[in-house]
Amino acid sequence: MLQEFLPAAPVLLVLLGGTIAIIFEGAVPRLVRPTVQAAWTLLVLLGAFCWTLYGWTVYQPQLTAMNALTLDGPAQLAWMLLLFFAALGALLFAERRVGGGESPFAPNASAVPSSQVEREAIAARQEQTEVFPLLLFSVAGMMVFVAANDLLVMFVALEILSFPLYVLSGMARRRRLLSQEASLKYFLLGGLSSAIFLYGIALVFGYAGSFYFRDIDLAIQANAQSPWLLLCGLGMVAIGVLFKIGAVPFHNWVPDVYQGAPTPVTAFMAICTKLAATMGLLRLLYVALGSLRWDWQPMLAVVAVLTMLVGSLVGLVQTDVKRLLAYSSVAHAGFILVGVIGAVTTVNGLADDRVGSVSAILIYLAAYGLATMGAFAIVTLVRRSGAEATSYASWAGLGRRDPMLGVLMTIFLLSMAGIPLTGGFVGKLAVFAAAWNGGYSWLVLIAVVASLITAGFYFRIVWVMFGQTPNSETALVSPGVGTQIVIWVGVIGTILLGVLPGPLLDIAINSAGFIR
Repeated sequence: MLQEFLPAAPVLLVLLGGTIAIIFEGAVPRLVRPTVQAAWTLLVLLGAFCWTLYGWTVYQPQLTAMNALTLDGPAQLAWMLLLFFAALGALLFAERRVGGGESPFAPNASAVPSSQVEREAIAARQEQTEVFPLLLFSVAGMMVFVAANDLLVMFVALEILSFPLYVLSGMARRRRLLSQEASLKYFLLGGLSSAIFLYGIALVFGYAGSFYFRDIDLAIQANAQSPWLLLCGLGMVAIGVLFKIGAVPFHNWVPDVYQGAPTPVTAFMAICTKLAATMGLLRLLYVALGSLRWDWQPMLAVVAVLTMLVGSLVGLVQTDVKRLLAYSSVAHAGFILVGVIGAVTTVNGLADDRVGSVSAILIYLAAYGLATMGAFAIVTLVRRSGAEATSYASWAGLGRRDPMLGVLMTIFLLSMAGIPLTGGFVGKLAVFAAAWNGGYSWLVLIAVVASLITAGFYFRIVWVMFGQTPNSETALVSPGVGTQIVIWVGVIGTILLGVLPGPLLDIAINSAGFIR
């Protein structure tokens, strides 16, 4: 039995780490609890990363945990990326130096905003440390989601990764009502998408008679039942996952949640949620529904076009940096879907170009994650009256006041725009090539146009930082150690991936094949 679960040890380690972190909430004195929780979270994530790296070199692709999980190249690479970005997110969670030494989280999240209870908690300098076990549980759900081998496990993982995010989104220290509104909206829409996802699972089970991906694929090849039952199930399951990716028309939660949630939480879920949902969608479409590609490819092509255009065009009229990054995330979801559509032909019911598509998407997600984490880390440094200042007016002249910070932010924006010599350019080139090879040249042309439009609002931010007169009411605070690490890791990774993409490309291509 132990051998059966040993390959899935990284997931178990993160779950165990989250459980022990909850015990720390009652056993560790409040004075040292923030330091203990932050150190423990980073230790758990590092241990899980090292174990995943070890398993990647030792274990052969296999089904594990009583066939509930698939241990293959895409799952292990996704695990390593998730753990890496989660560790960067934990550093932002633990930041205390930014903003006068206060935590970015509310001292008492259950208190009514501006109430006496909240004022007393602020005066006592209480720290909200349960954010760390919530992060660990969400990461564990993400890891299970990308490796799930059947639909029920995928649904359970979806809920495990989602509920901590619902709570975390409502825990901002400043602008409490906006944060709680974001949390409620995320919860209501997320619950609806989960219900649709579950209904889709029931329909797919009614068609195939099994929850396992391989059995579903065999049933499709055998034309077991009415195709309408399967197609309805496909549509509903896709809605549940596309909601998490932030694709149009399931994107309405993205700008409000990105703006209202604490910025460290926004940074964490901007990449980790998108990464987990994308890799789960790939496994679902390529493994379970590979024989149905002629049905889901046109559907996703339409969603991709809408997502790219809405994200890019609406982003042009934004006047808030966090909302701009939110619509940027929507546009990037469309670019990612362009790569998902890249499967061209099938062998034994599976897309034989899935390796090219999967590796391209992994590269894209790595580049997007580095730029996104770094950009949100810089957002935490711009302050006005003690709170984060995210309006364009507050960011005016930022590059003049602190040229280094302005240059670093510019590098992240250039990567998001897909400018050469940045990681974003390599990622976009990879996903566009996958779609072009799959016969979707028209979709690539639309994606290029949308990419040019997004470059407009990225360069607008650059102009605001360097071309406008500095705002005297805006303050730039010195970053703490954690924030500095996130920013510089993002910058170095973005440049290295843009200049020397070969090693990561080779790793992704050689380890991007799904098993059944």
